[in-house]
Amino acid sequence: MTHNDKPVNGQDNPSFLDVLNQTPPMPDAKDWPRPKRFAGLRAAWKESWEEGGFLYQRWEEVFEIRHSSWHEVANWIKAAALFTGLSLIVLMLDTAGDIADAALKGLSAVPATSGGDGGGLWGTVDHPVRIFLADQAAHLAVAPAALYAFWQLTGLLGLVGGFLGNAGARIAWMLFGIGTLAMIWSTAPAGGRAAATGLAALMWALASIFALRGLSLRPIVHNHPPQYQFSPALHIHATLPTPAGDGFCDEPDNVHSLQR
Repeated sequence: MTHNDKPVNGQDNPSFLDVLNQTPPMPDAKDWPRPKRFAGLRAAWKESWEEGGFLYQRWEEVFEIRHSSWHEVANWIKAAALFTGLSLIVLMLDTAGDIADAALKGLSAVPATSGGDGGGLWGTVDHPVRIFLADQAAHLAVAPAALYAFWQLTGLLGLVGGFLGNAGARIAWMLFGIGTLAMIWSTAPAGGRAAATGLAALMWALASIFALRGLSLRPIVHNHPPQYQFSPALHIHATLPTPAGDGFCDEPDNVHSLQR
């Protein structure tokens, strides 16, 4: 025992460290009693993963998906797949809407009448469209830049979608070209109206090589072999009359002549 230098009442004064030395050592972690409040939960979890348990059966149903058709899959898996698919579709539509909105705002920032004096090949086609949309927007509750941005976006989506083979995009591309030619014809100067419209038609035709890729005007004929083959055959059923007699067939005359 550790002693102080000054005794108290003729007795030794113990040190504070002696109290720490008298504290029993901490038990090992493996000797701690496990709490009983989670014992039932652990037992249920372990039992559910045993053969025939709830989680074991669900895992077997997930494992059998690759060997089963859609009608044989468990209902809870179908519901989860449909919910996930719908969530992805909603997310994609929301993202596409944000992208389209940002694209329209970016295109609308460019003034509709900033095409210069219409010089160059592209200016000959683009400048009349800008002038036409600006004149029409004066009578509508929409900015000229918004009309021009929508015209650009329609052409871009029609070109890309038509290249990918989408039928609706190809229809939009055809309407886009026809509308563009009409706007150029009505706005271009009278002296160069035919040349400007013809130049726009040639540009539209060249771009249609990509937008209408793979489109054929020939009818598609599908020759499928018949499922059932018809083999005509003629069957004649003849009934021979029974000769009259007393139960025995009479021999023909030629047989009697031979016997004689």
